[in-house]
Amino acid sequence: MTTWLTRTEAQQRAALLRDISYDIALVVDSAADTFRSRTTITFACTTTGAHSFVDVAPSAPRVATLNGRPLSLTGTRLELPDLAAHNELVVEGDFAYSTSGEGLHRFVDPVDGAVYLYSMTFLAEAKRMFACFDQPDLKAPFTFHVTAPADWVVVSNGPVASRDGDTVHFAPTKPIPTYVTAVVAGPYHRVTDTVAGPDGPIELGLYCRASLAQYLDADDLFAVTKAGFDFFHSAFDYPYPFGKYDQVFAPEFYAGGMENAGVVVYRDEFVYRSRVTGSERFERAETLVHELSHMWFGNLVTTRWWDDTWLNEAFATFAAHLSLAEATSFTESWTVFAQQTKAYAYEQDQLPTTHPISADVPDQQAALLNFDGITYNKGASVLRQLVAYVGRDAFLTALRAYFRRHEYGNTSLADLLAALEEASGRDLRAWSAQWLETSQVNTVRPAFTVDSSGAFTAFAVSQDAPPGHPTLRPHRLAIGLYSGTPLRRVHRVEVDVTGARTEVPALVGVAQPDLVLVNDDDLTYAKVRFDPASLEVLRGRIPDLADTLPRALCWAAAWDMTRDGQLPAREYVDLVLAGIDAETEFTVFHALLSNVDTALRQYVADPDPGWTALAAKAWSALETAEPASDRQLAWLGAFTRSAGGTDHAGQLRALYDGDVKVEGLALDLDARWRILQGLVPYGAAGDEDIAAELARDPNSSAELHAATTRALRPQADAKERTWTLLTGGSPLSGQSRAAYAEGFWHRASSLTAYVPRYFAALDSIWRRHDAGLVAKELTSGLFPAVVAPSTLEAADVWLARDDTPPAQGRLVLEKRDEIARALRNRSADAR
Repeated sequence: MTTWLTRTEAQQRAALLRDISYDIALVVDSAADTFRSRTTITFACTTTGAHSFVDVAPSAPRVATLNGRPLSLTGTRLELPDLAAHNELVVEGDFAYSTSGEGLHRFVDPVDGAVYLYSMTFLAEAKRMFACFDQPDLKAPFTFHVTAPADWVVVSNGPVASRDGDTVHFAPTKPIPTYVTAVVAGPYHRVTDTVAGPDGPIELGLYCRASLAQYLDADDLFAVTKAGFDFFHSAFDYPYPFGKYDQVFAPEFYAGGMENAGVVVYRDEFVYRSRVTGSERFERAETLVHELSHMWFGNLVTTRWWDDTWLNEAFATFAAHLSLAEATSFTESWTVFAQQTKAYAYEQDQLPTTHPISADVPDQQAALLNFDGITYNKGASVLRQLVAYVGRDAFLTALRAYFRRHEYGNTSLADLLAALEEASGRDLRAWSAQWLETSQVNTVRPAFTVDSSGAFTAFAVSQDAPPGHPTLRPHRLAIGLYSGTPLRRVHRVEVDVTGARTEVPALVGVAQPDLVLVNDDDLTYAKVRFDPASLEVLRGRIPDLADTLPRALCWAAAWDMTRDGQLPAREYVDLVLAGIDAETEFTVFHALLSNVDTALRQYVADPDPGWTALAAKAWSALETAEPASDRQLAWLGAFTRSAGGTDHAGQLRALYDGDVKVEGLALDLDARWRILQGLVPYGAAGDEDIAAELARDPNSSAELHAATTRALRPQADAKERTWTLLTGGSPLSGQSRAAYAEGFWHRASSLTAYVPRYFAALDSIWRRHDAGLVAKELTSGLFPAVVAPSTLEAADVWLARDDTPPAQGRLVLEKRDEIARALRNRSADAR
């Protein structure tokens, strides 16, 4: 069982150890279940005779010596007694390959049987590959030596220094934390290029499985990468710090990407085998530049402990949107940010488990749970507000000083704030306390009076906060006035809002417009509400807004009001279906369809008419959309999700069988799986169809599609087999478990018998998967989707136990809140 490192232990170990250096030799091959690892660590100790420990988790220890003295290993910690001023630790053992994506992951390609390896050492999984002091503030140079089959490609953080037979020797790295170390090995397909840097050309590499080589769109991937390099070099005024830059698209990788220094790993679903929409390409581009920005913020300068993790992830999310908007073709990046990134932040921030951005993180397990919508999305939103508050020029000046001052070192929030205060002249202590050390979200709205001519005689912005989180924050925001057909901005003012009410004298005498939009340009992080006249415009004329960002803000506000039960869910569905054709920004269009799905699944009291209306709209739009367009593909997705339980099910089956064709709609493999997943839950397709699709193209993506499709089967024996796979001891990969869990609860009202079984299985799930990422994903992903009071009651009984693991309890409490919100909104919708 993993022993999670505490912050106190990390502080004690960091105070004791100095001048750490790693030399790591790995022996890997394509056949064994384990690999050999030998770690040599040299380090100094500030107190002779002191005691410490190293993190390591071999399946079979072989040798462990400290300064020549043998040591005994038990558990995941190797005790280091009687340290000298200068020490050499040698640890050798056999380590198990991972199937969960933690440690050194091994994958066998179903297409050609080729074996691929890649590491994932985040957050505290380096110990599954080598012995280490696994905490972010004990940075060190790493030298890797990897012995592998001669025909394999081997990649690590440093460039290749030499080869000795089957052994590849890598150059030592700069000082980096353990969690961004990496080794990749296998018969990977490789494409190379270069990008100009301040100190000369930087070598770029792209890697994927050989079976995906024909789908690797290197030109597009390199174009986004190069644009990111150019932007960050200009913005940060600090040369890329890690020599070369490799990007590996890896199978069964559970995250979007991981920012290993000099060798980023992504999920290989980003190598598109089927046609995708612009929204999906945006997601990929955002991930590429997000991970690239980490090379500076996170890897060059690393936070001291995980309570400042938000700095890394919030900054990377903010920097990604900024660079996409200003350096690529994705110029509407901030519109996507408003519609998707912030929307998720608002959802997370209103959960009962919300926490401050700068959270208290007592141990590594708590840190793992805090990689959430608060850390990434709210953090990025607040950074955008900070830029508005101090000014863009001051913000960039501060970053440049921060990178120079702390290069290859560790920092805390105080170090960044100090640089920002120097550059801007603003005292940020109060700002930090109000924005970073408190939870939940404020709501802002206009308050005004008008005279007989229709001009404002008084105008103010009011602000409130939830009773349990009463902080009223300072907001730098813009107020936009919109009138005409189409609706265009006719006036704008920018103000500092403080307290419960802020007067805006600059608007006195200005004519009342059709629509007042507080937080125009989306500068601050706050929920937006409307005056009565503007709300009527919102209900009927969102599509009339000429510009994409204010339109996205109004769509987002309508969805937020729906989630809060202030706008009936069926009215939201009608609003979207009536106005979506006018939405020109595809990512907003895509988000609206996703929101309609959520509304119908969770919030509408009687969803059947809504599914029928959506299916009818989607089928009509399929036929009238521009052939082979993004919209046509998105409407296909909406049709597959909605038609199966309606009168349109026959059309869906005919489309799958090829008896009905739509101009420009090519049913590639992913599309066929999506259609099948729309048919299977209603008995309109079954095992033979699943087997036929797998035989058509046997690949890892198809295996995941098949897992979800099998889980969607409505028959009792099929549900039981899926349940056993998920909760028993089956050796599924982490991705496969997630795929099965995704399909299990469809048509959940017929699965009430599994509600108590879920809560009975939680303890074994947590133990069997060592309270790690798989345990976390199963706890959340398998939570009952039965929207009923009985689900809440079962959750409350489990949460009331004295032996509930706090981390798992937090996940259950969040999912319970989703069911409670759904019940409230169904009740509101019924009224």
